[in-house]
Amino acid sequence: MTADKRKTPKRGGSKHGAPSEGELAAPEPARSRKKTGAPTAHPTPTALPLVNRELSHLEFQRRVLEEARDPTNPIIERANFLSIFFSNLDEFFMVRVAGLISQVQSRVTERSADGLTPAEALAAVRRRARELMNEGQAFYRDMLLPALGEKGILIQPYADLNDAQKQRLGEWFREVVYPVLTPLAFDPGHPFPHISNLSRNIAVSIRDGRHIRFARVKVPESLPRLVPLKRSSGTTRRDGTSPRIHAFVWIEEVIIANLDLLFPGLTVVEAHPFHVTRDGEMEIQELEAGDLLESVEESIRRRRFGSVVRLAIPRTMPAPMLELLVENLEMDRRDLYTVDGPLALSDLKSLGAIVGEHLHFPPHVPLVPPIFRMAGEGRIFEAIRDEDRLLHHPYDSFLPVVDFLQQAARDPQVLAIKQTLYRVGRNSPVVEALLEASEEGKQVSVLVELKARFDEESNIEWARKLEDAGVHVIYGLLGLKTHSKIALVVRREGERIRRYVHLATGNYNPATAQAYEDVGLFTCDEAIGADATDLFNYLTGYSRKTEYRKLMVAPVNLRERLEGMIRREIAHAEAGRQAHMILKANSLVDPGIIALVVEAVQAGVDVDLLIRGICCMRPNVPGAKGRLRILSVLGRFLEHSRIYWFRNHGDEEIWLGSADLMQRNLDHRVEVLFPVESPRWIRYLRDEVLEPYLVDNRRVRELMPDGTYTRLKPAEGAPDADVHAVLMARRGTAARVSPEPQPRSTDG
Repeated sequence: MTADKRKTPKRGGSKHGAPSEGELAAPEPARSRKKTGAPTAHPTPTALPLVNRELSHLEFQRRVLEEARDPTNPIIERANFLSIFFSNLDEFFMVRVAGLISQVQSRVTERSADGLTPAEALAAVRRRARELMNEGQAFYRDMLLPALGEKGILIQPYADLNDAQKQRLGEWFREVVYPVLTPLAFDPGHPFPHISNLSRNIAVSIRDGRHIRFARVKVPESLPRLVPLKRSSGTTRRDGTSPRIHAFVWIEEVIIANLDLLFPGLTVVEAHPFHVTRDGEMEIQELEAGDLLESVEESIRRRRFGSVVRLAIPRTMPAPMLELLVENLEMDRRDLYTVDGPLALSDLKSLGAIVGEHLHFPPHVPLVPPIFRMAGEGRIFEAIRDEDRLLHHPYDSFLPVVDFLQQAARDPQVLAIKQTLYRVGRNSPVVEALLEASEEGKQVSVLVELKARFDEESNIEWARKLEDAGVHVIYGLLGLKTHSKIALVVRREGERIRRYVHLATGNYNPATAQAYEDVGLFTCDEAIGADATDLFNYLTGYSRKTEYRKLMVAPVNLRERLEGMIRREIAHAEAGRQAHMILKANSLVDPGIIALVVEAVQAGVDVDLLIRGICCMRPNVPGAKGRLRILSVLGRFLEHSRIYWFRNHGDEEIWLGSADLMQRNLDHRVEVLFPVESPRWIRYLRDEVLEPYLVDNRRVRELMPDGTYTRLKPAEGAPDADVHAVLMARRGTAARVSPEPQPRSTDG
């Protein structure tokens, strides 16, 4: 039996969401909370103003597409947003649509918290996703291509090339492409070929005498999808300059034009590209897995040939060829998507390599705050001892985090380093610092989360490299992803031991830190250090720790304490005091948190929700006494930080961390929220970070009662307030000013 016909195990529901997803449409079985008391009583889900989780996700993708459409964005950035839009849709089908299909196939009929059955949600999702794909293709064809052309960037149909260009491409095909291609026939002597997930393919009809044969040609992933043509100068402008012309053609068109070389003696009747998306979720039976590393590796291999959840084809593909694909891919015809234009436009990201004035966002160079520039030669620990230090990426550089680990590796007074790694990327200086620390004789313990979706292969490589260097590598707790971002350095200082801790909202990845908005905190607070030690004992041993001094830890006490702070704000409002909270997160999905927000607004609490992605709450709360705004910010940087601010009758509290407001984060992952206690940093986060989001009129969209978003615009005569531009300017200035030390809290 061919791999395409193997059936992978199916779940009754999708267990894990995508990087910014939750679980309304695919609720998980309730997991007992570890000694957090009785569950809080909330309104029934059907009484809440909820939006379907999958449809909210697609509304988020619509906002990404809106950024591509925005003519105020530079042209290459618009192409990049369109690439991100199609890449996000790939992942959405691989994970969320696959989960819905799995539920329908398993005959799950229970309605989710938004009131839809899996079958109803799947039908709505298919319809909305098809509309979005068509909108994206129409934008590429009708708007982006002409706009690129105006800047001298041409993506040309092969048929429009002149004879000289076709001849050069033919020579390139014979020298470079032809040796890589392997046509696979399908006939009684050859089974239907393996079609791997997200591969680019060409279906070919060949005449062999009186017979029509089928063959599949895979487009090589090792070659550029957009093939550059010979560059030339364009028409001379009035100012005497000649703009550089960048011309490209899609590689599949080059292959189709030269297919006769692959099938000598036969006649190529026709050829059409197609693109398959498969179920990308991994099934890991941890209870039966003797070696989690090997289990994840096997799951990655299975992912390549999961069930087909989408087949994208050009509208011109003839019916017999289409029927052959549908039958042999064993797919539902409702998962067929026809396209007018090139398939898999996520490859437009390669245009980012083109340089030129006004083609990209203006350069942004993150600054290293002066205190860290002066903390060379092993003095970074002294800087952290003076006061807590906060970094706001990408406005602040990630270099101090790398320096922190590198100096710890080389410092003879450092005894141990413990760290969690979720997504670190390739060529990671963070991992290199940990390897150096092990070589220097430090005790190094690293929790590598192997189940970080779509980063598993990279994490496996690092895990093996760390183990080979003698690092104690842990793969996490049974049944729980470890999503927290924490590094602990244990250092001998005279007669005492001091613990230095870095906690963050984002991953230890210097590359993404240049594009993702995140916040990190350095501290040597004794209570937080002790909590960090207890947390690592919980992760590496058999600790049953249920109380932490300052940290909120999921699934231990985070939900209970977070809900308690919302209830405290409700109590202030009910007592006639001013009450206000600002919750900034990637996603708001959890019905319990939504119910408390509804209760808070009804009690008179003003609530600002800054939710970049999925938001399953509607802003229309019956009986509201407080003000509720639900905002989403998209733009140059990916909003990724989780910042939770509570007015608390003037005794403000701010919590940062890795946990979104979703069931999986609050109940089924190891997450950490940590307090910001320095008055200076509280003021900075509230007034100089959160406030610009609330007054933004360029990047912000507001959620409407019908579940759609409206982009806010400056009032007539009012200046633009672009939060990303504001923060680049403010933090750039602040980073040049040496901060005044603040007294450290000694509580705990």
